[in-house]
Amino acid sequence: MTHITGFDRRNWRHWLAFGFGSGLAPKAPGTFGTLAAIPFYLLIAPLAWPSYLGLIVVLTILGIWVCDRTARELGAKDPSAIVWDEFIGFFITMLPVSATVLTATHGWIWVVAGFLAFRLFDIWKPWPIRVIDERVGGGLGIMLDDVLAGLMAAAVLWLAIRFGVS
Repeated sequence: MTHITGFDRRNWRHWLAFGFGSGLAPKAPGTFGTLAAIPFYLLIAPLAWPSYLGLIVVLTILGIWVCDRTARELGAKDPSAIVWDEFIGFFITMLPVSATVLTATHGWIWVVAGFLAFRLFDIWKPWPIRVIDERVGGGLGIMLDDVLAGLMAAAVLWLAIRFGVS
């Protein structure tokens, strides 16, 4: 991944792909992108689970197209400034955390746990994430490794919720 700043503030696709500007952070843009996803997560968290999941599917499909177009416009395979994939990965991570869990006394613990779990899998890239990251190109490749990292992090949260860690 390369850090490219070719952000065009007149282009709505760039706003989305760059995580509303959070991907422009000079260091750790993926971490800043994930942090920027938290307020958006808090806005969609109260949705009923099927609506939340449906929104993630729609935003993922949109993200594949937007990230592909933006990467092509920047002339790079997977620029680190593109962080929409981190938004989606974090939203997926938080799937097991219902609005009920989120509003409980320890709700913020789940947000922090989700953030840490997602960043761990996104940075570490265990199999098959690393293979996908290396072999799948375009918008699908940009998005898919973070979708998988989000699924792995969601499994960790689900296990923690299921077995009563709080």
